[in-house]
Amino acid sequence: MTVNVGGKAQRREDKVSEEKEKVEKFDPKDYSCEILLEKTTKEKSYDKSFPTDAFNVTYLEDGEVKMDVTRSSKQVNIFDMYYDKYGNVQKIEYGHGSVNPSQWGYKPATKKKRRK
Repeated sequence: MTVNVGGKAQRREDKVSEEKEKVEKFDPKDYSCEILLEKTTKEKSYDKSFPTDAFNVTYLEDGEVKMDVTRSSKQVNIFDMYYDKYGNVQKIEYGHGSVNPSQWGYKPATKKKRRK
């Protein structure tokens, strides 16, 4: 809070700037979620290389229907995240991935060359 020469406090501007900072610092990890694809198409969301715990989320943003592929252990976490971010969730469907979630993203170690 700052005080002008006239003695009036400027609280309104401080509150507005704090609200803008809260909106900009949106992190999916706060909701135990991971966004795999953002604003994608249905064809790209049918990829079998995603884990089985991935969900297809359809929501409205600025009057347009958008789709994301998001993974989480619970649908409630996904709903909370999208409701807080966009305010309008149309549907959450199971994804089409077929990879075990514990094996998704796993890269095998490279083997060293043997000496002869």
